[in-house]
Amino acid sequence: MKSRVNMFFAAAMVWSAFSSTGYATAIEGQKHVPELRTDDLFVKKVEGMNKDFIKGADVSSVIALENSGVTFYNTSGKRQDIFTTLKQAGINYVRARIWNDPYDSNGNGYGGGNNDVQKAIEIGKRATVNGMKVLADFHYSDFWADPAKQKAPKAWANLSFESKKTELYEYTKQSLQKMIKEGVDIGMVQIGNETTGAFAGETDWAKMSQLFHEGSRAVRETDSSILIALHFTNPETTGRYSFIAETLRKHKVDYDVFASSYYPFWHGTLQNLTSVLKGVADTYGKKVMVAETSYTYTVEDGDGHDNTAPKSGQTLPYSISVQGQANAIRDVMQAVANTGTAGLGVFYWEPAWIPVGPKSQAEKNKVLWETYGSGWASSYAAEYDREDAGKWYGGSAVDNQALFDVNGHPLPSLQVFQYAEPDHLPKKR
Repeated sequence: MKSRVNMFFAAAMVWSAFSSTGYATAIEGQKHVPELRTDDLFVKKVEGMNKDFIKGADVSSVIALENSGVTFYNTSGKRQDIFTTLKQAGINYVRARIWNDPYDSNGNGYGGGNNDVQKAIEIGKRATVNGMKVLADFHYSDFWADPAKQKAPKAWANLSFESKKTELYEYTKQSLQKMIKEGVDIGMVQIGNETTGAFAGETDWAKMSQLFHEGSRAVRETDSSILIALHFTNPETTGRYSFIAETLRKHKVDYDVFASSYYPFWHGTLQNLTSVLKGVADTYGKKVMVAETSYTYTVEDGDGHDNTAPKSGQTLPYSISVQGQANAIRDVMQAVANTGTAGLGVFYWEPAWIPVGPKSQAEKNKVLWETYGSGWASSYAAEYDREDAGKWYGGSAVDNQALFDVNGHPLPSLQVFQYAEPDHLPKKR
């Protein structure tokens, strides 16, 4: 999702945007299906949702945003800790990415939130205080890790493979111990981010599997109750997930959750998503979930930095509106619930990554991005990621996919997480 390069790797598909009334038409004639209308938002209930279904949000950029002067509000228009607002909207899990050392030799941050272990602790503590569990998302890189790049941290660049295994184990264990000591309620740990064909600089699945094992071993030894997730993407590619799951079995990799990214504009149909995840769950006995998803509510760019969607050639199966965004989230939740009891839940990616200032103040925004790391990449990242961040550094590429408006007020679509619950009733006013 993050990479400027990676966003063009998705297969080009036919543009298909529904009208703003498309959802009401889609559910017409299905009167037996429970439906909630509130704040002019229509939400069809998710059928078969487990009572502990994860309704998660990755808000890794939030510390950098707040340091840049961004303010968040509640539904009444009053300033409020965003973690409290998320909890009130039905969010029960927070995901926080972790990079080893996202800084250059002079201490300048690479951007993207400058998400090291300390940032994860800050985010984790605020989530825990608000009654939400935490998914610690280790990238094992100093900056973005995705299918287009899985670069090892600077400190590991010249290590032998055996030494890299040791470092990954020690780093994972020490990081988790720090987080737990600080009171972070870690419910799940992700060993790698979108490791579809590479991991921490390795591209051979035998070596990748050994690294997965070392991360898993560190988690099990720290707290055996913590779930271990492995994260992949491009579920639309025929046979990809069955190959990965079988390869992991062959190499006896220890994990609990097979996690997928799913962005409607890149990753095929929801029916296919359910099918491939259910295949992994049924064949290999794993839990499954969506670790990243999002959708656009407007075509407008809020900060003067280009957005990842909408783009020509992408498939946009919902209206580009707040209602369309809510429909997209609800339907991904349903797709995971349709896998059966193995379906753990869904995480929305960066719902709070709003502009640090209006696009009319692009130069001022740039100073904030560079100073606090509140853009997707700073110019300082060029020393580590020359081909991507070194050319395309700047602000938020997903401000039009946030669940808050450009001024920090929650959009009605934020409430979809609670409105989609089978037993949810609207609050009295």
